[in-house]
Amino acid sequence: MEGGALGAHASGAAVATPTGRNAERTRSEILAVASHEFADKGYAGARVDEIAAKTRTTKRMIYYYFGGKEQLYIAVLEHAYTGIRALEQQLDVEHLDPAQAIRRLAAVTFDHHEAHPDFIRLVSIENIHRAEHLARSDVLAGLANPALDVLTRILERGRAEGRFRADVDPIDVHILISGFCVFRTANRHTFNAIFKRDMLDPARREHYRTMLGDVVLEYLAAR
Repeated sequence: MEGGALGAHASGAAVATPTGRNAERTRSEILAVASHEFADKGYAGARVDEIAAKTRTTKRMIYYYFGGKEQLYIAVLEHAYTGIRALEQQLDVEHLDPAQAIRRLAAVTFDHHEAHPDFIRLVSIENIHRAEHLARSDVLAGLANPALDVLTRILERGRAEGRFRADVDPIDVHILISGFCVFRTANRHTFNAIFKRDMLDPARREHYRTMLGDVVLEYLAAR
């Protein structure tokens, strides 16, 4: 265990806790390992003991940082969703024409979901639980509107130029983009078993990436 300050554990026993940069590194390591464990085994199947065994810490330290298994799982969800929302919010597309901006936004989601299959599994698992844990997070509740701001501004510019429909809801566009990207990753194995096509085949990657942009722009095109 890394040395540091002494903190009180829920049981009343003292537990050595790392401080400063070491503390942040330890917390990040726990989140990384826990993310994979929950994604791989689900909320019920994941064990805090196993998470501790795969990190440079202990079960008591995990409880010190997160409070318990459910709190750790919620922190994992927060970490996962905050990652994709940050990418969306930081996207610099103001200098692009609206069509190019839409393609760039769709590509960011496409690339993220492909590179983070654990995120897709976590979302699927939380849907099995009817989002009961996600609904308890104050962090996640505040992510929706900022994430839509970038998309809303793109749509407004497209409408002002007469290129996009005026009756489009940004949430519907988000569903269209997210639905394609989630399906491609989440259903990879069943789709391949039925249709004998791997949707994550590198040879088809650019085809699907371009197709997503084409579909969204066709939906948005002013009639």
